[in-house]
Amino acid sequence: MNDNPKARPEAENSQEFMPPLDFSSIVFPLYTQALIKLGLLEDPKSNQLETNLEYAKRLIDILDLLKDRTKGNLEPDEENFLEAILSQLKLHYLKKIGAIKL
Repeated sequence: MNDNPKARPEAENSQEFMPPLDFSSIVFPLYTQALIKLGLLEDPKSNQLETNLEYAKRLIDILDLLKDRTKGNLEPDEENFLEAILSQLKLHYLKKIGAIKL
């Protein structure tokens, strides 16, 4: 391997964070995006809270689909993680549409 820093590929010099390659790498971005669309996190592009409940519901549905399609193939901690974030997102969604009040 060439130890000359100028000869290394760009990716090796990058300081960009690379998350671990595991089940949460698939689930967490969908979860985060759903929180943004529910207006619970600022959109990183606009730095503002914005709500798009239709899009949030679609992301929740995708996570539900992932849960159904991976049933019996997940480790217990992966299954618990997915169930926990789905429960949280569904609760926030129901609050936002006024179906429940706490």
